[in-house]
Amino acid sequence: MRTFSLLLFVASLISAAFAQSADEGSVRMYDVAVYGGTPGGIAAAVAAGRAGHSVLLIEPTTRIGGMMTNGLSHSDFRSFEALSGFFLEFTQAVEAYYIDRYGADSRQARESFRGAFGEPSVNLVVFERMLAAEATVEVLKGARLDEVETTAFDRGRRRLVAAVLAVREGGQRRVEARQFIDASYEGDLMAAAGEHFHVGRESRAQYDEPLAGNAKGQADGQVQGYNLRLIMTEREDNKIMPVMPAGYRREHFAGVLPLFAEGRLRRVFSSGHDGIYRAHIPLLPNEKADVNDTPRSPARLSLPELNDDYPTADLRRRAQIVEEHRYHNVGLLYFLQNDAEVPPHIQEDARNWGWCRDEFVETGGIPEQLYIREARRLVGQYVFTAKDTRTAIGDVRAVLRPDAIAIGDYIHNCHGTGRVGTRFDGRHEGEFYENVQPYQISYGVIVPQRTENLLVPVACSASHFGFNALRLESIWCSLGQAAGWAAHLAITREKPVQEVSVPDLQLLLHSQRSATLYVSDIAPDSPHFAAVQWFGLRGAFHGLSPTAEVIRPKTIVGQYNEAFPRHDANLAAALDPVIEARWAAMLPEGVSPPVGAKTREEWLGFAHATIISLNP
Repeated sequence: MRTFSLLLFVASLISAAFAQSADEGSVRMYDVAVYGGTPGGIAAAVAAGRAGHSVLLIEPTTRIGGMMTNGLSHSDFRSFEALSGFFLEFTQAVEAYYIDRYGADSRQARESFRGAFGEPSVNLVVFERMLAAEATVEVLKGARLDEVETTAFDRGRRRLVAAVLAVREGGQRRVEARQFIDASYEGDLMAAAGEHFHVGRESRAQYDEPLAGNAKGQADGQVQGYNLRLIMTEREDNKIMPVMPAGYRREHFAGVLPLFAEGRLRRVFSSGHDGIYRAHIPLLPNEKADVNDTPRSPARLSLPELNDDYPTADLRRRAQIVEEHRYHNVGLLYFLQNDAEVPPHIQEDARNWGWCRDEFVETGGIPEQLYIREARRLVGQYVFTAKDTRTAIGDVRAVLRPDAIAIGDYIHNCHGTGRVGTRFDGRHEGEFYENVQPYQISYGVIVPQRTENLLVPVACSASHFGFNALRLESIWCSLGQAAGWAAHLAITREKPVQEVSVPDLQLLLHSQRSATLYVSDIAPDSPHFAAVQWFGLRGAFHGLSPTAEVIRPKTIVGQYNEAFPRHDANLAAALDPVIEARWAAMLPEGVSPPVGAKTREEWLGFAHATIISLNP
């Protein structure tokens, strides 16, 4: 076992920097305090700021943006029709950045993939601009949660009063807020508040999920594997070659050689499954690649056997786990680029790539943060499971969730939770990839059971299997945006988050162009968007394609595809009497059905205008 003397020395310095001090610093009451400058946290802060509230966004590291500014630039979604609200606004701002800098017809603008493929440095600029545009939002970096103060009530509920932060400069800062949002990947604030959470896999029987649990269907403490998301390039004028990591020993990596000799691996970098470092396609602007763990490869960047205790570990242990991953991800590439026993053609392939000179300058071209795919998961008012992505009976759509605050369009995706055998002579256990149609996400997944002024949009309430359809930055942005507006309602109406009016929250989200149902032909900027979304929550578009067969959309490139067939509103269609009667039954009491409408568009437009006039 390698020693971590250097690491432990660094960790001791970090601990000393975070040590308690007699100087408590100034105390200020905020309307909303958001812990975690992840994309979901930024979305929450911006939403609360736009609602007119004073907001403090707290980020423990030196860089806001979470994984989207730490290497995850190949945004995970399937169809552009699924993007709405804050995340869509972000991608449009990224695309605008490339157009402004390089021109509308530039290669960089095209390769930004409508703004979904921003370089980390560009994503950072855009996030910072979005936050700076909100005058009531303050950002605090380098501040890590130390403890919380709570007040308990007789009915079993509690409120968060303050968060005590250990600041990087030394000492503490006490932050009071009316509402708190835990947007950290780890769920640290939620756990400190005393909320119930789960780590690891549930049994198959617990939520009736066929792919849950271990090989015997039993629960265990395994969480999905982590790795660095490396940003790399082949451009000689921007390439930095990796250097030997501290503590390097070639015997830690020599076991990869037989995999090439046996033909089980053919390349080092590949967009497929025949390599180790997965260079996602299409490439990012300026000839960069988002490099990830390769699913089902015999040699992996993720190390699920190492990270099971990370979610609940202290700062020192987490630092050790991060360092071991960094050592493996960097050391393996250094070995393949430099070791004399590596076959020449393999070494040449490895040496084609290096870190980017203009990314992660402060950390030598390597991201600061590790890709924490899964840590703690809240056990909240509602637990998102496999049943939430199942197809509705006799329909192409997923089951209807009238209390939805967001949508998702991806797959259940797990890179593995454990390892059978060695790193170079084994396989990942618990790996799965299951296709589903677009789905809705209920408000209860971000709502804790006990704490009245806390929302959890990132380490949200889901089973292990369910979480692996939610753990995407685009979805976390939607949940974060919803959390920001839910905090607004809780403040203005003096209600616990458990009692926030979901219909009122949905109206706010629709006004912000955030979708609660996947509708392929009505974009967020459509004048009909809010009407379609409102009626969609009531089942207006379920059952319009009465078939159990889900037709897979055509592929655009890589994991990205065209819109899902038969998920459209088709507003130009003539108003069928059966549909008219069905839709009329969805109207609130006191609202009369429109008279004389000839198309779906006319009927929905008239009806929704009446509803909104009654709910300004």
